[in-house]
Amino acid sequence: MTIRNTANRFTGRTALVTGAGSGIGRTTALAFAAEGAHVVVAGRRREPLDETVRLIEAQGGKALAVTADVARAADVQALVDAAVDRFGSLDVAVNNAGVFRGGEPLAELSEDDWHTQLDINVTGVFLALQAEIRQMRTQPAGGAIVNIASTFGVHSRHPGAAAYAATKAAVSVLTRGAALDHIRDGVRINAVSPGATDTPMSLDAGETEADRAERVRAELPLGRISATDEVAAAVLYLASDAAASMVGTDLVVDSGATA
Repeated sequence: MTIRNTANRFTGRTALVTGAGSGIGRTTALAFAAEGAHVVVAGRRREPLDETVRLIEAQGGKALAVTADVARAADVQALVDAAVDRFGSLDVAVNNAGVFRGGEPLAELSEDDWHTQLDINVTGVFLALQAEIRQMRTQPAGGAIVNIASTFGVHSRHPGAAAYAATKAAVSVLTRGAALDHIRDGVRINAVSPGATDTPMSLDAGETEADRAERVRAELPLGRISATDEVAAAVLYLASDAAASMVGTDLVVDSGATA
């Protein structure tokens, strides 16, 4: 049996991460850079992206920040073009940008909040996939795409999150369909579905981090939420050559919540 050296799995490759200004996106971008990738970080606000770039460069990596609204086809195409112009290829893409609007029963959700989630969480992934696939299938080595779905979706539901769950279920299904459509083009597509993770989204209204830790100690089989670097590790695995036979997978990282 061959033991793989995973220290520099992405040396010489270009990785694009949307929603990279904070949370899972920032941690994932840093993880790719730590393993040798040139990283393009994208989001709607420039300041947090510049901070992600600063953190990558501080550890000796190379990165480019591009502001983009993933719900706009022109922005997404310009993002992919910028990655290729700067670094010469697009080898990995992580479609992480997403929003949560809700907390109340579905009948109380505003139409604006419904459309915001649909536009960013579903249309944003659709448009990103299109632009990324069009580039990757022109490359001799193809590429790998990882979409960030959620355990709120095909895996579980939660009061006050029906619309969000519907959008993330759509990401899971879109991932599988796109994976079948484009694996023969050399583009391998999978998803990661995080559960409660160490980001503000996992805090209940008015809850502190200490309150959350006490709550999940009883709620989750593992007794704690996932760290962002644990989710990032799953993303990097699916994007790596070690996962070469994984096509259309939806990998759950949720402290055992849906076991």
